[in-house]
Amino acid sequence: MAGTHVVNTAIRLREMAHRDVAAVATLERMIDPQPWSARVFSDELTCVNRRYVVATDRGEVVGYGGLLIVEDDAHIMTLAVHPEARRFRLGTCIMLDLIGRALNMGSRHLTLEVRVSNAAARSLYQRFGFVPVGLRRNYYRNEDALVMWATDIDSDDYADRITLIKAQMGRGVWLNR
Repeated sequence: MAGTHVVNTAIRLREMAHRDVAAVATLERMIDPQPWSARVFSDELTCVNRRYVVATDRGEVVGYGGLLIVEDDAHIMTLAVHPEARRFRLGTCIMLDLIGRALNMGSRHLTLEVRVSNAAARSLYQRFGFVPVGLRRNYYRNEDALVMWATDIDSDDYADRITLIKAQMGRGVWLNR
C-alpha cells in the first residue's frame, strides 16, 4: 500500500523528502493557525520512527501527512490538504498510505488528535474506524482536541474496512505503481 500512488492523472503520493520541506511549511502556514516551522518538518524527516508523505499536483505540494511509530502504536502527527484540493478524496488517499506505512512498521493501533471544530476531519477519521476516547483541553491554544483511536488495524476486520474504502474510491483513483 505504501509508496508512489496515482490519485488522478496529475496528483501523486510519495515519501516526503527534504526538498519538500519549504513547500510543506508554506502550505502549513496557509491552513494552520499554529503552524509547524520548516525546521520542525526537517527535524521530523531525520527520525527513524517517523514516516511522512506528500501529495503533489504537477510537482506542487497539495497535501501531506506524517506518522510517529512507538512500539505497536502509530500516531498520526499531521494530515493536511490544500483548500483548493479538498473534496477530491486526497485526505482519504493520504490516510490509506499512512496506514499502509504504519502496518509495514508493525503497528497494531492508530491514534491522533483533531480539533473539536473540524467536522470534516473527524468524519474522515471515523470512516477509518477511529473512535473518540478523550479530550485534551486547550490542546490547540484556544481549542480542545478530540483524542481518537483505531485499534487492531492488523486484523482481518480492519483489512476489510480498508478494502471497502478503496473500492468506494473508484477505479483509477487509487493505483499502486
